[in-house]
Amino acid sequence: MQLSGIGPPLISLIVASIIVMGSPGPSTMSATAVGAAFGFRRAFPYLAGLILGTTAVLVAVAAGVVSLLLSVPKLAPVLLIASAIYIAYLAFQIATAPPLSSPDRATSAPPLPGGFLLAVANPKAYFAIAAVFAGANFGLGSPLTEGLLKVAVLTIMIVLIHLFWVSVGASFSHLLHDPVSARIINVLFAAILIVTTILAIVHY
Repeated sequence: MQLSGIGPPLISLIVASIIVMGSPGPSTMSATAVGAAFGFRRAFPYLAGLILGTTAVLVAVAAGVVSLLLSVPKLAPVLLIASAIYIAYLAFQIATAPPLSSPDRATSAPPLPGGFLLAVANPKAYFAIAAVFAGANFGLGSPLTEGLLKVAVLTIMIVLIHLFWVSVGASFSHLLHDPVSARIINVLFAAILIVTTILAIVHY
C-alpha cells in the first residue's frame, strides 16, 4: 500500500477514537469535573495522570494485554471495583472543593497518581481502545510499523481528547469564585461523574 492510501483509514481511526474514546465516561468526565472544580492550571497534574494512564492502556493493548483480561475473567471486576472506589473519592473531593477564591483552595486538587490510577484501573478502557486499535488497517505490510503508527496517532488523540474535556470544565471555573455557584456546579459535576461511572459499570 502506498503512503498516499493511508488517508482514509487514518481518518477512520481518528473518527473512531473521537466517538469511542472521546465520548463521556469516567475518565473524560473526571477531567471535566476536576477542570471545573479547580481550574485548568491546578487540574493539570491530574490531567497529566489521565493522559499517562490512558497512554499506558494503549501500549498495553498494543502489547496484547487485553487477551490477559479476557483469559482471566476475575481480574476485570477487581480493576472495576478499584476504579469505582477512587471515582467515589474523587467525586467527594470535587463536590466539597472550596470556591476558587478561597485562601485554602490549593490543598485539595487531585494529584497525578490519582489520574493515572483511574485511567489504568478501568477495564472498559482496555476494550474500548482495543476496538479502535483493531478496527484500523493501514495495509503497510509490517505489523510493527502499523502498530507503531496506530500508537502514535492514538496517543495524540488521547492528549487532544483529555485537553478538550478539561478545557470544557475549566470554562466554568469563572463561576466558581462565588461560594453558592461553586457548590452547585461542583456537586453537579460530581453527580455527573458518579452517573457516568454507574452507567459504565451497568453496561460492563
